[in-house]
Amino acid sequence: MARLKDIYKSKVIPGLQEKFKYKSPMAVPKVEKIVISMGVGKALVDKKFMISAVKDLTVISGQKPLICKAKKSVSNFKVREGWETGVKVTLRGIRMYEFMDRLINLAIPRVKDFRGLSPKSFDGRGNYSMGLDEQSAFPEIDPSRIENQQGMNVTFVTTANTNDEGREMLKLFGMPFKEN
Repeated sequence: MARLKDIYKSKVIPGLQEKFKYKSPMAVPKVEKIVISMGVGKALVDKKFMISAVKDLTVISGQKPLICKAKKSVSNFKVREGWETGVKVTLRGIRMYEFMDRLINLAIPRVKDFRGLSPKSFDGRGNYSMGLDEQSAFPEIDPSRIENQQGMNVTFVTTANTNDEGREMLKLFGMPFKEN
């Protein structure tokens, strides 16, 4: 079993039940899925950037990403409808907990000049989004083989109803938020 799933059962559920006065452990919010996405605008110029992004995201997440296409043409960005502009992966279950463990304990501490995650990046319904500037923060990626630095967005989709519930749950998992 994934280490963070054990922490969820032993530490997060009792902690949230105590703080928010849930009557049942089934009412306690949980992480439903994690969505990792990369916008690859450079792929419009050269397809090797898309291949590189797919390869890196496959290594980081453990599953093959979905290539996303532009839904409409935007002349200011020189994008046509149907062109490949990004990649994304949706993680659930054991892979989700393992990725979350690697993100919190390995990748985030390796980010240069890290001072904590913004506690304001919640969407109003308990979901949290964060961004990473480069994929080399993950230990699976060999920095000497990186052709171009690529940022990524990570979204934690939870069953929490409020931002406070979602923030407290992620704090109990070990997410390093800034103190206000």
